Amino acid sequence: MAKVLIVYVTTTGNTEKMAQAIEEGAKGAGADVTCKTVGDASVAELADYDVVAFGSPAMGAEVLEEAEMEPFFSDAEGKISGKKVAVFGSYDWGDGEWLRTWEDRCKAAGAEVVASVKAHLEPDDDAIAECKAFGAKLA
Repeated sequence: MAKVLIVYVTTTGNTEKMAQAIEEGAKGAGADVTCKTVGDASVAELADYDVVAFGSPAMGAEVLEEAEMEPFFSDAEGKISGKKVAVFGSYDWGDGEWLRTWEDRCKAAGAEVVASVKAHLEPDDDAIAECKAFGAKLA
């Protein structure tokens, strides 16, 4: 059984809804899942999990949320080599470039990117179903 950590930041609740659907999908597929906000997580605990899913909304010119997720992820980059990771989040404008950039950062840090999922604004029923499938894939 895979141990999955979901670490996210949310500004309007959209990324949190995605995190909850991912958690549901992973648990439904048999994973041992911990889901927490980035403010409650520590980079040190990443070592305790088989898979880590990072979630952040796109901010500004399609960048990670800068107050909490960017500093957390910058610290995590040195500790995810060889680890299975996934990224997710919601966005308002653009085409999801921030998520592709994030995947590239994970790969450059030596992580194996196993999945990514994005939702435009508030996740609709299709996006929630996609998040649940994403969670199952993490398990």
